[in-house]
Amino acid sequence: MNRNTLIGLAAAAVLAIVAAVALNHVDRPQSEAIEASGPLLPALRDHVNEVSRIVVTGAGDAVVATLERGKDGWTLAEKGGYAVDTGKLRGFLLKLADAKKLEQKTSNPDKYAQLGVEDVSAKDAKGMQVELGGLAQPVRLVVGNSDARGGTYVRVVGEAPSWLVSGALTVDKSAADWLRKDLVDIAANRIESVSITRADGGTLHVAKKAEGDANFVLSDIPKGREPGSEYTINGLASTLASLRFDDVVPGKDAPAPESGVLKARYQAFDGVVVEATAWEKDGRHHARFVASLDRDAAVRHIDALQAKEKADYEAAKVAADAEAKDGKADGAGAAKPAEPASVADAAKDREARLATAAKDVDELNARFGDWTFVVPAYKFANMDKSLEDLLKPVEEGKADAARPAKKKKG
Repeated sequence: MNRNTLIGLAAAAVLAIVAAVALNHVDRPQSEAIEASGPLLPALRDHVNEVSRIVVTGAGDAVVATLERGKDGWTLAEKGGYAVDTGKLRGFLLKLADAKKLEQKTSNPDKYAQLGVEDVSAKDAKGMQVELGGLAQPVRLVVGNSDARGGTYVRVVGEAPSWLVSGALTVDKSAADWLRKDLVDIAANRIESVSITRADGGTLHVAKKAEGDANFVLSDIPKGREPGSEYTINGLASTLASLRFDDVVPGKDAPAPESGVLKARYQAFDGVVVEATAWEKDGRHHARFVASLDRDAAVRHIDALQAKEKADYEAAKVAADAEAKDGKADGAGAAKPAEPASVADAAKDREARLATAAKDVDELNARFGDWTFVVPAYKFANMDKSLEDLLKPVEEGKADAARPAKKKKG
């Protein structure tokens, strides 16, 4: 093979490689392999706090969530103006602001769907469009699929190129997912009593005699029956602990029905009372709440706290005096305990504590408002207990003895 032939073959090979690369470059569905750098949204980086409206739109141009910032903070239009989870919202905006272009992807609209960045007007669009208002220039982008390396595919609406950007830009696809769902958190050890009236008229009541008691005592136990599991009985007091709702509806759109509801009353040792009205509809568990303050119970609780603080203070003074006497020989001294407010001015301290309790109640009612909440099934089940649920099962052969005897006809 002569020199000219070798040169010709080499040139042909190079042309073939170039052609193959070019063909692969055109046909690759997910990448044009153009490296990039810099922020995805330069206009957002220093202006996150200026964003005042966010509209999330899904397939078929269906608006999923409209988040708006007003004088009372961020609210969600689709849920009657209920409060948004601002932590989640701010976290998402900061991720957008920090997102950097890692690699340019396809500019071919026919291939957008493979990355989930097609126009959301398509009825089967996989991505979510996010529109940010309040900036000098509104921003609209489609957030698509996640990348195995931890990035996300996106495309700015109106621009041809799509991009792989840094960060997991997860967009919640349900309006309820944007809500602030923490409703109330009253720990079980704060509860003094629980009373439940079921839809069928049945009632039950459990209570603790003292705040330090480990277990609740069940009232009105039928003759011949015994209380059941302490775990189940004590569990009634955990309903308000870390209670988060699943969804919320304005009260006028989901009022409590006239029948088929249960009522539960939870009283804390400090006098805070929360009453719930709950019912089931269409497979979902609804509840409305209202808080109040039992002032007499609050005063009793405060008096007990003050008495303990006074006793502790007197004991600390005695101990300090003893230490002072023991330390005279070597010159050491003992610091006197600080006089607590409950000792210095018991009446003023009592009023201050009552004011704090009243403020707690006001904050709860501000959260409860005129709203109907969809609560988790397990929380509803904890309210929907009957007296029978809290009793030991009747042993076979003793069932008749537990039933009231029938009166003989005259």
